[in-house]
Amino acid sequence: MQNLDKISLTAGRILLGLYFVLPGLAKFLDWQTHIDLMQRHNIPFTDPLLLIAGVANLTLGGMLLAGRHLRRAAYGCALYVLVINFSLHDFWNFDGIEGAHETQNFVKNLGILAGCLMLAGFTAKQEAQGDPN
Repeated sequence: MQNLDKISLTAGRILLGLYFVLPGLAKFLDWQTHIDLMQRHNIPFTDPLLLIAGVANLTLGGMLLAGRHLRRAAYGCALYVLVINFSLHDFWNFDGIEGAHETQNFVKNLGILAGCLMLAGFTAKQEAQGDPN
């Protein structure tokens, strides 16, 4: 693999990791704000689900940052994004600026989903070739 390719892959992996870790920390640092947001979207069992989401953010993002179990972490992140997109960014239930905001988040998350799937696929290809990097 070329040096620029290695740098790009590492930078992308770290940025994806931060995308999950930073919101994970925010969930624990501003718990009530996240509970209020979940309730606004009619999500039941907010406390246990927020705990699960926070732990998932930190665990999966940490795995990406550490470069450990990348394929599993990337697929886990992809699944997480899908769940969040359809439960928390339900733009079809909102009008006006709030609907536009949720649409923007939904579409942005599709890009994050694409990055996770690409990382998982690339990692699988590397593993098949016996390349640990």
